[in-house]
Amino acid sequence: MKSLGARAAGLRLERMQASPLWSGEGFHNIHPIIPGLRDRSVRTPTLKEFLCGGARRVPRAPLPSVDPRDGWSRKSLSGLRATWLGHSTVLLEIDGYRLLTDPVWGPRASPSRLLGPKRFQPVPVALKALPAIDAIVLSHDHYDHLDYPTIRQLVKSKVPFVTSLGVGAHLESFGVPAQRIVELDWWQSHTLPGTELAVTAAPSQHFSGRGLKDRNATLWSSMVMRTPRHSVFFSGDTGLTTEYAEIRKRLGPFDLVMLEVGAHHPSWGDLHLGPENALEAHALLGGGPFLPVHWGTFALAIHDWDAPAETLLRLAPSKGAQLLMPRLGEPVEPGAERALVPWWREVDAAAPEPAAEPAPESLPKAMLWPFD
Repeated sequence: MKSLGARAAGLRLERMQASPLWSGEGFHNIHPIIPGLRDRSVRTPTLKEFLCGGARRVPRAPLPSVDPRDGWSRKSLSGLRATWLGHSTVLLEIDGYRLLTDPVWGPRASPSRLLGPKRFQPVPVALKALPAIDAIVLSHDHYDHLDYPTIRQLVKSKVPFVTSLGVGAHLESFGVPAQRIVELDWWQSHTLPGTELAVTAAPSQHFSGRGLKDRNATLWSSMVMRTPRHSVFFSGDTGLTTEYAEIRKRLGPFDLVMLEVGAHHPSWGDLHLGPENALEAHALLGGGPFLPVHWGTFALAIHDWDAPAETLLRLAPSKGAQLLMPRLGEPVEPGAERALVPWWREVDAAAPEPAAEPAPESLPKAMLWPFD
Protein backbone atom coordinates (compact mmCIF):
# COMPACT_ATOMS: atom_id res chain seq x y z
CA MET A 1 0.00 0.00 0.00
CA LYS A 2 1.64 3.23 -1.19
CA SER A 3 0.12 5.31 1.61
CA LEU A 4 2.23 3.44 4.17
CA GLY A 5 5.36 5.18 2.92
CA ALA A 6 8.88 3.75 2.95
CA ARG A 7 11.71 2.99 5.37
CA ALA A 8 14.87 5.09 5.29
CA ALA A 9 18.04 3.61 3.79
CA GLY A 10 21.51 4.62 2.68
CA LEU A 11 22.83 8.07 3.61
CA ARG A 12 19.47 9.09 5.08
CA LEU A 13 19.56 6.16 7.51
CA GLU A 14 23.20 6.86 8.39
CA ARG A 15 22.30 10.43 9.28
CA MET A 16 19.43 9.22 11.44
CA GLN A 17 21.66 6.75 13.25
CA ALA A 18 24.16 9.55 13.99
CA SER A 19 21.51 11.43 15.97
CA PRO A 20 21.88 11.40 19.77
CA LEU A 21 18.18 10.48 19.86
CA TRP A 22 18.73 7.21 17.96
CA SER A 23 18.67 4.07 20.08
CA GLY A 24 18.97 0.62 18.56
CA GLU A 25 16.24 0.36 15.92
CA GLY A 26 14.62 3.75 16.32
CA PHE A 27 14.39 7.12 18.03
CA HIS A 28 13.58 7.64 21.70
CA ASN A 29 12.13 10.34 23.91
CA ILE A 30 14.28 12.16 26.44
CA HIS A 31 11.77 11.25 29.15
CA PRO A 32 10.11 7.83 29.37
CA ILE A 33 6.45 7.48 28.40
CA ILE A 34 4.55 5.82 31.23
CA PRO A 35 0.83 5.10 30.67
CA GLY A 36 -1.24 6.65 33.43
CA LEU A 37 1.79 8.61 34.60
CA ARG A 38 -0.18 11.50 36.06
CA ASP A 39 -3.05 9.57 37.61
CA ARG A 40 -2.60 5.86 38.20
CA SER A 41 -6.25 5.52 39.20
CA VAL A 42 -7.36 6.26 35.64
CA ARG A 43 -8.21 3.09 33.74
CA THR A 44 -7.59 2.44 30.07
CA PRO A 45 -10.76 2.73 27.94
CA THR A 46 -12.23 -0.56 26.75
CA LEU A 47 -12.68 -1.62 23.14
CA LYS A 48 -16.46 -1.28 23.60
CA GLU A 49 -16.05 2.33 24.72
CA PHE A 50 -14.14 3.10 21.54
CA LEU A 51 -16.57 1.40 19.21
CA CYS A 52 -19.84 2.31 20.94
CA GLY A 53 -18.98 5.50 22.77
CA GLY A 54 -21.05 8.62 23.30
CA ALA A 55 -22.87 10.36 20.50
CA ARG A 56 -21.01 13.61 21.19
CA ARG A 57 -17.72 12.22 19.97
CA VAL A 58 -18.60 13.79 16.63
CA PRO A 59 -20.56 17.03 16.02
CA ARG A 60 -24.22 16.65 15.03
CA ALA A 61 -24.02 19.37 12.39
CA PRO A 62 -21.33 21.04 10.28
CA LEU A 63 -18.97 23.34 12.13
CA PRO A 64 -19.22 27.03 11.18
CA SER A 65 -16.43 27.88 8.77
CA VAL A 66 -15.15 30.77 6.68
CA ASP A 67 -13.77 30.85 3.16
CA PRO A 68 -10.34 32.34 3.91
CA ARG A 69 -9.54 33.62 0.43
CA ASP A 70 -11.04 37.06 0.95
CA GLY A 71 -8.98 37.51 4.12
CA TRP A 72 -5.83 36.25 2.42
CA SER A 73 -6.32 38.78 -0.37
CA ARG A 74 -5.73 41.60 2.14
CA LYS A 75 -2.28 42.28 3.50
CA SER A 76 -1.64 41.40 7.13
CA LEU A 77 -1.34 44.59 9.19
CA SER A 78 1.12 43.15 11.71
CA GLY A 79 3.05 40.84 9.40
CA LEU A 80 1.84 37.79 11.31
CA ARG A 81 -1.43 35.99 10.57
CA ALA A 82 -2.65 32.42 11.06
CA THR A 83 -5.54 30.50 9.53
CA TRP A 84 -6.58 27.26 11.22
CA LEU A 85 -7.88 24.93 8.52
CA GLY A 86 -8.64 21.93 10.76
CA HIS A 87 -6.75 19.57 13.06
CA SER A 88 -3.05 20.61 12.94
CA THR A 89 -3.21 22.28 9.52
CA VAL A 90 -2.49 26.00 9.75
CA LEU A 91 -1.59 28.43 6.99
CA LEU A 92 0.89 30.78 8.64
CA GLU A 93 1.74 34.15 7.11
CA ILE A 94 4.91 35.56 8.62
CA ASP A 95 6.48 38.75 7.28
CA GLY A 96 5.64 38.09 3.66
CA TYR A 97 6.20 34.32 3.67
CA ARG A 98 3.57 31.58 3.80
CA LEU A 99 4.03 28.26 5.58
CA LEU A 100 1.64 25.33 5.80
CA THR A 101 1.85 23.03 8.83
CA ASP A 102 0.96 19.32 8.72
CA PRO A 103 -1.39 19.63 5.72
CA VAL A 104 -4.26 17.12 5.74
CA TRP A 105 -7.01 17.45 3.12
CA GLY A 106 -7.76 13.72 2.89
CA PRO A 107 -11.11 12.30 4.05
CA ARG A 108 -9.64 9.96 6.69
CA ALA A 109 -6.72 9.89 9.11
CA SER A 110 -5.81 6.43 7.93
CA PRO A 111 -3.84 4.50 5.29
CA SER A 112 -7.21 3.37 3.92
CA ARG A 113 -9.92 5.32 2.10
CA LEU A 114 -12.57 2.99 3.53
CA LEU A 115 -11.61 2.58 7.21
CA GLY A 116 -10.39 4.81 9.97
CA PRO A 117 -11.35 8.17 11.50
CA LYS A 118 -13.35 10.23 9.03
CA ARG A 119 -13.05 14.00 9.10
CA PHE A 120 -16.10 15.89 10.30
CA GLN A 121 -16.34 18.03 7.18
CA PRO A 122 -14.20 19.21 4.24
CA VAL A 123 -11.45 21.77 4.68
CA PRO A 124 -12.85 25.31 4.26
CA VAL A 125 -10.80 25.86 1.09
CA ALA A 126 -9.73 23.47 -1.65
CA LEU A 127 -6.07 22.56 -1.74
CA LYS A 128 -5.73 23.88 -5.29
CA ALA A 129 -7.16 27.25 -4.15
CA LEU A 130 -4.34 27.96 -1.69
CA PRO A 131 -2.10 30.94 -2.36
CA ALA A 132 1.56 30.29 -3.22
CA ILE A 133 3.27 28.52 -0.32
CA ASP A 134 6.95 29.06 0.52
CA ALA A 135 7.39 25.88 2.56
CA ILE A 136 5.49 22.99 4.09
CA VAL A 137 6.42 22.13 7.68
CA LEU A 138 5.81 18.50 8.75
CA SER A 139 6.20 17.55 12.39
CA HIS A 140 6.06 13.73 12.12
CA ASP A 141 4.70 10.83 10.10
CA HIS A 142 1.35 9.88 11.66
CA TYR A 143 -1.62 9.78 9.31
CA ASP A 144 -3.40 12.76 10.82
CA HIS A 145 -0.28 14.85 10.06
CA LEU A 146 1.31 13.27 6.99
CA ASP A 147 -1.50 12.59 4.54
CA TYR A 148 -0.76 10.64 1.36
CA PRO A 149 -3.46 12.10 -0.94
CA THR A 150 -2.58 15.62 0.17
CA ILE A 151 1.13 15.15 -0.45
CA ARG A 152 0.42 13.67 -3.87
CA GLN A 153 -1.36 16.90 -4.81
CA LEU A 154 1.32 19.12 -3.27
CA VAL A 155 4.02 17.42 -5.29
CA LYS A 156 2.76 19.40 -8.29
CA SER A 157 3.33 22.75 -6.55
CA LYS A 158 7.13 22.37 -6.32
CA VAL A 159 7.06 23.69 -2.75
CA PRO A 160 9.88 22.57 -0.38
CA PHE A 161 9.22 20.37 2.67
CA VAL A 162 10.92 20.84 6.05
CA THR A 163 10.47 17.89 8.38
CA SER A 164 11.98 15.58 10.99
CA LEU A 165 14.74 13.03 10.40
CA GLY A 166 13.60 10.04 8.36
CA VAL A 167 10.26 11.44 7.22
CA GLY A 168 11.82 12.26 3.87
CA ALA A 169 11.76 8.56 2.97
CA HIS A 170 7.97 8.66 3.06
CA LEU A 171 7.87 11.88 1.05
CA GLU A 172 10.15 10.49 -1.64
CA SER A 173 8.00 7.37 -1.91
CA PHE A 174 5.00 9.69 -2.41
CA GLY A 175 6.76 11.42 -5.31
CA VAL A 176 8.48 14.42 -3.69
CA PRO A 177 11.95 14.96 -5.26
CA ALA A 178 14.82 14.57 -2.77
CA GLN A 179 16.11 18.09 -3.49
CA ARG A 180 12.85 19.55 -2.16
CA ILE A 181 13.15 17.78 1.21
CA VAL A 182 15.01 19.09 4.28
CA GLU A 183 15.19 16.78 7.32
CA LEU A 184 16.16 18.16 10.72
CA ASP A 185 17.30 16.75 14.03
CA TRP A 186 16.28 18.57 17.21
CA TRP A 187 17.87 22.04 17.48
CA GLN A 188 18.88 22.05 13.83
CA SER A 189 17.68 24.94 11.65
CA HIS A 190 17.08 25.52 7.98
CA THR A 191 16.85 28.96 6.40
CA LEU A 192 14.85 29.05 3.19
CA PRO A 193 17.21 30.10 0.40
CA GLY A 194 17.02 33.80 -0.39
CA THR A 195 14.89 34.58 2.67
CA GLU A 196 15.18 35.52 6.34
CA LEU A 197 12.80 32.75 7.32
CA ALA A 198 14.27 29.94 9.44
CA VAL A 199 12.61 26.71 10.59
CA THR A 200 14.05 24.94 13.65
CA ALA A 201 13.15 21.46 14.84
CA ALA A 202 12.78 21.31 18.61
CA PRO A 203 11.99 18.61 21.21
CA SER A 204 8.60 17.00 21.64
CA GLN A 205 7.45 13.87 23.45
CA HIS A 206 5.63 11.46 21.20
CA PHE A 207 6.36 8.53 18.85
CA SER A 208 6.13 7.72 15.15
CA GLY A 209 5.14 4.99 12.71
CA ARG A 210 2.77 4.33 9.82
CA GLY A 211 2.59 0.55 10.18
CA LEU A 212 2.70 -2.12 12.84
CA LYS A 213 6.44 -2.76 12.54
CA ASP A 214 8.01 0.69 12.13
CA ARG A 215 7.34 2.34 15.48
CA ASN A 216 9.81 5.17 16.12
CA ALA A 217 11.61 4.59 12.81
CA THR A 218 11.37 8.36 12.12
CA LEU A 219 11.77 11.35 14.40
CA TRP A 220 8.97 13.54 15.78
CA SER A 221 9.50 17.25 16.47
CA SER A 222 7.94 20.51 17.43
CA MET A 223 8.80 23.28 14.99
CA VAL A 224 9.72 26.93 15.43
CA MET A 225 9.40 29.35 12.51
CA ARG A 226 11.27 32.63 12.79
CA THR A 227 12.05 35.84 10.96
CA PRO A 228 13.90 38.83 12.44
CA ARG A 229 10.50 40.25 13.45
CA HIS A 230 8.39 37.27 14.55
CA SER A 231 8.70 33.81 16.10
CA VAL A 232 6.03 31.09 16.08
CA PHE A 233 5.95 27.77 17.96
CA PHE A 234 4.12 24.72 16.59
CA SER A 235 3.91 21.66 18.85
CA GLY A 236 3.12 18.92 16.34
CA ASP A 237 2.08 16.03 18.61
CA THR A 238 3.53 15.91 22.09
CA GLY A 239 3.00 15.21 25.75
CA LEU A 240 4.04 17.57 28.51
CA THR A 241 7.82 17.73 28.82
CA THR A 242 10.27 19.91 30.72
CA GLU A 243 12.00 20.52 27.38
CA TYR A 244 9.54 23.36 26.80
CA ALA A 245 11.51 25.49 29.23
CA GLU A 246 14.66 24.87 27.18
CA ILE A 247 12.80 25.72 23.97
CA ARG A 248 11.75 29.01 25.54
CA LYS A 249 15.34 29.72 26.57
CA ARG A 250 16.82 28.97 23.15
CA LEU A 251 14.12 30.08 20.73
CA GLY A 252 11.60 32.25 22.58
CA PRO A 253 9.79 34.49 23.20
CA PHE A 254 6.96 33.61 20.83
CA ASP A 255 4.46 35.85 19.09
CA LEU A 256 2.18 32.85 18.54
CA VAL A 257 2.04 29.44 20.24
CA MET A 258 0.17 26.61 18.52
CA LEU A 259 -0.35 23.63 20.85
CA GLU A 260 -2.29 20.39 20.43
CA VAL A 261 -5.28 20.06 22.77
CA GLY A 262 -7.41 17.16 21.47
CA ALA A 263 -7.26 13.37 21.06
CA HIS A 264 -5.99 12.62 24.53
CA HIS A 265 -6.69 10.36 27.50
CA PRO A 266 -4.92 10.29 30.88
CA SER A 267 -4.26 6.54 30.69
CA TRP A 268 -2.06 7.00 27.60
CA GLY A 269 0.61 8.83 29.58
CA ASP A 270 2.44 11.86 28.25
CA LEU A 271 1.97 11.20 24.53
CA HIS A 272 -0.56 14.00 23.99
CA LEU A 273 -1.14 17.19 25.92
CA GLY A 274 -4.87 17.66 26.27
CA PRO A 275 -6.12 21.12 27.27
CA GLU A 276 -4.91 21.11 30.89
CA ASN A 277 -1.34 20.14 30.03
CA ALA A 278 -1.39 22.42 27.00
CA LEU A 279 -1.86 25.35 29.38
CA GLU A 280 1.09 24.08 31.44
CA ALA A 281 3.20 23.79 28.29
CA HIS A 282 2.11 27.28 27.26
CA ALA A 283 3.41 28.66 30.55
CA LEU A 284 6.73 26.83 30.19
CA LEU A 285 7.11 28.32 26.72
CA GLY A 286 6.75 31.81 28.16
CA GLY A 287 3.19 32.53 27.09
CA GLY A 288 2.10 34.44 24.01
CA PRO A 289 -1.16 34.24 22.06
CA PHE A 290 -2.30 30.60 22.12
CA LEU A 291 -3.96 28.99 19.08
CA PRO A 292 -5.23 25.48 19.96
CA VAL A 293 -4.82 22.84 17.25
CA HIS A 294 -5.34 19.06 16.88
CA TRP A 295 -9.06 19.15 17.63
CA GLY A 296 -12.41 19.71 15.91
CA THR A 297 -11.65 17.52 12.87
CA PHE A 298 -11.30 13.80 13.69
CA ALA A 299 -12.63 11.55 16.48
CA LEU A 300 -9.32 10.09 17.71
CA ALA A 301 -10.24 9.64 21.38
CA ILE A 302 -13.32 9.02 23.51
CA HIS A 303 -13.88 12.56 24.78
CA ASP A 304 -16.62 14.82 23.40
CA TRP A 305 -15.53 16.54 20.22
CA ASP A 306 -15.74 19.99 21.83
CA ALA A 307 -14.41 19.03 25.29
CA PRO A 308 -10.95 20.54 24.65
CA ALA A 309 -12.48 23.89 23.71
CA GLU A 310 -14.77 23.99 26.75
CA THR A 311 -11.93 23.06 29.10
CA LEU A 312 -9.67 25.76 27.69
CA LEU A 313 -12.45 28.34 27.93
CA ARG A 314 -12.91 27.45 31.60
CA LEU A 315 -9.25 27.26 32.67
CA ALA A 316 -7.42 29.81 30.52
CA PRO A 317 -8.43 32.94 32.49
CA SER A 318 -6.92 31.59 35.73
CA LYS A 319 -3.71 30.77 33.85
CA GLY A 320 -3.49 34.19 32.20
CA ALA A 321 -3.53 32.61 28.74
CA GLN A 322 -4.68 34.64 25.74
CA LEU A 323 -6.69 32.22 23.62
CA LEU A 324 -7.14 32.54 19.87
CA MET A 325 -10.05 30.32 18.86
CA PRO A 326 -11.17 31.36 15.38
CA ARG A 327 -13.68 29.53 13.25
CA LEU A 328 -12.30 27.13 10.68
CA GLY A 329 -10.80 29.14 7.84
CA GLU A 330 -10.90 32.47 9.68
CA PRO A 331 -7.57 34.37 9.35
CA VAL A 332 -6.48 35.98 12.64
CA GLU A 333 -3.62 38.24 13.65
CA PRO A 334 -2.28 37.22 17.08
CA GLY A 335 -1.43 40.79 18.08
CA ALA A 336 -4.89 42.19 17.40
CA GLU A 337 -7.46 42.48 20.17
CA ARG A 338 -10.52 40.32 19.57
CA ALA A 339 -13.29 38.87 21.70
CA LEU A 340 -13.35 35.11 22.13
CA VAL A 341 -16.62 33.74 20.76
CA PRO A 342 -17.44 30.09 21.66
CA TRP A 343 -18.63 29.34 18.13
CA TRP A 344 -18.58 25.57 18.70
CA ARG A 345 -21.70 25.88 20.83
CA GLU A 346 -23.63 26.90 17.72
CA VAL A 347 -23.29 23.34 16.40
CA ASP A 348 -25.40 21.57 19.00
CA ALA A 349 -27.82 24.50 19.26
CA ALA A 350 -28.60 24.22 15.56
CA ALA A 351 -28.89 20.43 15.41
CA PRO A 352 -31.72 18.18 16.65
CA GLU A 353 -31.05 15.54 19.24
CA PRO A 354 -30.02 12.24 17.60
CA ALA A 355 -32.50 9.38 17.73
CA ALA A 356 -29.79 6.94 18.83
CA GLU A 357 -26.11 6.94 19.61
CA PRO A 358 -24.20 6.14 16.43
CA ALA A 359 -20.87 4.39 16.66
CA PRO A 360 -18.10 6.86 15.77
CA GLU A 361 -16.19 6.29 12.56
CA SER A 362 -13.01 5.66 14.48
CA LEU A 363 -10.56 2.86 15.09
CA PRO A 364 -9.85 1.66 18.63
CA LYS A 365 -6.86 3.39 20.21
CA ALA A 366 -4.95 0.13 20.27
CA MET A 367 -5.07 0.23 16.46
CA LEU A 368 -4.61 3.99 16.21
CA TRP A 369 -1.44 4.15 18.29
CA PRO A 370 0.82 3.50 15.30
CA PHE A 371 -1.00 6.17 13.32
CA ASP A 372 -2.01 9.01 15.68
